[in-house]
Amino acid sequence: MTGLADAELVARVEDRLREVARDIRRAMLDALPDGEPARWLYAPMREYPSRPGKGLRPALCLATGRVFGADTADLVGIAVAIELLHNAFLVHDDVADGSLMRRGRPTLAAAHGTAAAINVGDGLAVVAGQVLRRATARLDHELAEAVWAEFDTMALRTLEGQAIELGWLHDEVVDLGPADYLDLIMHKTCWYTTIHPLRVGALVGSRGTADLAPLVRFGFHFGAAFQIRDDLLNLVGDEHTYGKEILGDLYEGKRTLPLVHLMSVARGADRTFVRDVLRRARAERTAAQVRRIRALMDDYGSITFTRAYAEGILLMAEEYFERAFAAAEPGEDLDFLRALVPYVWARWR
Repeated sequence: MTGLADAELVARVEDRLREVARDIRRAMLDALPDGEPARWLYAPMREYPSRPGKGLRPALCLATGRVFGADTADLVGIAVAIELLHNAFLVHDDVADGSLMRRGRPTLAAAHGTAAAINVGDGLAVVAGQVLRRATARLDHELAEAVWAEFDTMALRTLEGQAIELGWLHDEVVDLGPADYLDLIMHKTCWYTTIHPLRVGALVGSRGTADLAPLVRFGFHFGAAFQIRDDLLNLVGDEHTYGKEILGDLYEGKRTLPLVHLMSVARGADRTFVRDVLRRARAERTAAQVRRIRALMDDYGSITFTRAYAEGILLMAEEYFERAFAAAEPGEDLDFLRALVPYVWARWR
């Protein structure tokens, strides 16, 4: 790594992320309708956008767009649309996963019921499209069409990833390896968390002339490392810092990298136990069973393996960064983007 992964770097990155998240949060709330039925639709639609999030997606879009030459005014609406669609995905993900907590508070499904939550998620997706339409009206027709195509691709990749994960759960798939996991998160997480914000920012900034392929490679490796960090926090963090249900991934049976590793190396009675628990529905998994699987991850070195695997991915992300941003304009935005890899590294220490 670069040697910059220290408390000062972490503070700088998190200050930028908080600043962007605050501004985008206000813009999202301004974009949401404020009429009737307020109690059953428009008030719940404001709940997730009101809750502080990481701000990574809009921060990537804004910084990348500017280092490739865009004005902030041409990017803000697109960044807001990205974050609104992200919130729509979160609402639907929480329904699909049966999750109880989101950003430190009850999920919409837990608070308002499944049917209302699905409707709210649909509403957020509609407003995201409205915001994007207004934002792309500032661009020439060809560039606007390219931005919309990027959004369409991102949405389909995300749905494909969600379908793969749900299929694994439905079919009780357990014979998986790290390559299967990476393919899953390439679709489900990386495309809309990192790859899309990077690509659409560069597209607008360069007016369609930037080579987007290196951004895909950087975005995949950085996004994969970021997701694996999130998976680890679900196992080793606490609800105050994590904001979601600790061990929730195990209750849901999600095939995260630590669980994939455990399933591949566990032997004898341990292997039988893990597979038996994963065949059950979430409601049938007990706290004792989940705690035992978590302990087995320590016994079989799954946490250690996952950390080492992610560190290797981060090293590749650092290498791909220089290629992806070789033509970028130097300045604070490029410094922020360059600091993201050592930031993730530092947050693991």
